[in-house]
Parts: sequence; structure tokens; C-alpha cells
Amino acid sequence: MRIKSTSLMLATAGTALMLSGCAKDAPEELPPPPPTDTGDNLYDDTLSGPVAGSRADFIAQAGTDTVYFDTDVHELDPEARSILDSQARWLVANPDVRVTIEGHCDERGTREYNLALGERRANSAKNYLAARGVDASRMNVISYGKEQPIALGSDPASWAQNRRAVTVVPM
Repeated sequence: MRIKSTSLMLATAGTALMLSGCAKDAPEELPPPPPTDTGDNLYDDTLSGPVAGSRADFIAQAGTDTVYFDTDVHELDPEARSILDSQARWLVANPDVRVTIEGHCDERGTREYNLALGERRANSAKNYLAARGVDASRMNVISYGKEQPIALGSDPASWAQNRRAVTVVPM
């Protein structure tokens, strides 16, 4: 019986010793909370605007990243040239930024035809930007053809939104 009492007393003393180590006083001053950065770094709180060289800055300065085309056309109209002029000014002012120009088409036509047309559209935008002083080696071109529509309808308004070239600035 004495062995059980000794074991019980040792177990109780050990438990009391462990629990006494957990009861610490709270610090008088807490450390500051961690930063709430979302990881995209698109805005600089000290400047209250987009960070220079970011995608948000590109959109703010250029107005849009997209130019549109008529059906079966890859030539730039005056509105597209005006948009690309704004994009070129930003790209010249931010020479370290590389971009990808995506070519897109509407759902009509074969996959092969639309891939070729999308590439011609993207190259039209790239060539125009290069003529405005943007180093061509900073621009990649990719065609998605009809594979990435932004408007899912099968009507003229949806098709018009999908016939485009998009200048993509990385985060």
C-alpha cells in the first residue's frame, strides 16, 4: 500500500510542478500586430496610390490594358492607336517592366484560324508599341485564339468584347 501512496504523491507533485510553470504573467506591453500586406503590393499606403511600375499603376496611367478589333481584322483603328499611345508612354517611363501581349478572338471560326488571327492582333499591338519607343525585347506575344473569352454569349456584343489584344503587366 505504501508504494501506491508514494506513486500517487509523486504523480501529484509532478503535475503541480508542471502546472506552476504554465502560469506566467502576461507581458506589460504587447508586441505590434503583424503587417497586413496582402502580398500584391499594388498600393503604397504612404503615397495613397498605386506603386510605380505595378499593374495598378499601368491601368491608372494608361487607362486600360485592352484594345479591340473588328471582325476578321488585325489592323489597329484610331481608338486602339490612342490607347496604345498611352500604354507606350507608361512602358517607356518604366523600362524595367516586361509585358506579354495576348491576342484573342471571338468564338466563330476554326481553332487554327483564330489562333493565327489572335497572333496577328497581338503582333499589331506589339509592333505599334515598338514604333513608339518600347524595346521589342521587353514584349512577348501569345495567341489564345477563341480559348479565353471574357464574354460568354453568342451574340454580336459578346463577340465584340472577345476580339481584343491585352497588354499584361505582371504584378
